[in-house]
Amino acid sequence: MRVACVQLCSTADVAKNLEQVSREVHRAAALGATFVATPENTTFLGPSALKLKLAEPLDGPTHRALAGIARSAKVWLLIGSVAETGPGDGRCYNTSLLFDDTGLLRASYRKIHLFDVDIPGGPSFRESAFIAPGGSLAVAETPMGNLGLSICFDLRFPAMYRELVQRGATVLAVPSAFTVPTGKEHWHLLLRARAVECQAFVLAPAQVGKHDDEGIRESYGHSLIVDPWGTVLADAGVDPDGIAVADLDLSQVQRVRAGMPLTSPFFPSGTIG
Repeated sequence: MRVACVQLCSTADVAKNLEQVSREVHRAAALGATFVATPENTTFLGPSALKLKLAEPLDGPTHRALAGIARSAKVWLLIGSVAETGPGDGRCYNTSLLFDDTGLLRASYRKIHLFDVDIPGGPSFRESAFIAPGGSLAVAETPMGNLGLSICFDLRFPAMYRELVQRGATVLAVPSAFTVPTGKEHWHLLLRARAVECQAFVLAPAQVGKHDDEGIRESYGHSLIVDPWGTVLADAGVDPDGIAVADLDLSQVQRVRAGMPLTSPFFPSGTIG
């Protein structure tokens, strides 16, 4: 099965972002991809206060437009994240949306682990100031197998991915907007580690370049597709119009798990085989 991870440089202009998403998703479909994923903050990456004003329910107009892109391109489409109307405490959710090739919303996932960090030599971020955390994991059936959903900073919490695999995931999605300092040090390392320890494919579409969010954010890029052995099948580099495309041998997951069963007599709940 051919899959694609679309690389974007999203801005505060939602209409412009939607045009870019439509163009790149259709380009991925023309390359033969039947499953396409976009990065975190696909429809908006700008000032936090404006993001809160633009948050919509899952059936809002921006999200219906994304469903239309999936339907038009005839692909399963994972939108890495959008701003979803929040719990009423002045914050919104950071939410992944999974559409099938008819535009039907098949699954959604609200980011659990929020980016509250002080990067050495870089800026500080307090995502929890305007984003409310989700409270549920999500695994969805797709034509390429069971897809475990996550978003960006979740990547640093391996127990979450082991639980996704326990729930049947054979492919893991990690749409992201990694900063340049952390990306240079940890992006490839952590994605390959999650693939190896979970014995699963990893799809990691990424934001790239500088965004108009008060001048503090520059994303690392390098959208990746990694196989269950930890091999990088595709890397979009730092091209703002890059697309990582790969053909997945879906039987590889079972071969790898059968050849190296990762079970433990001390931690039986960690069994993934």
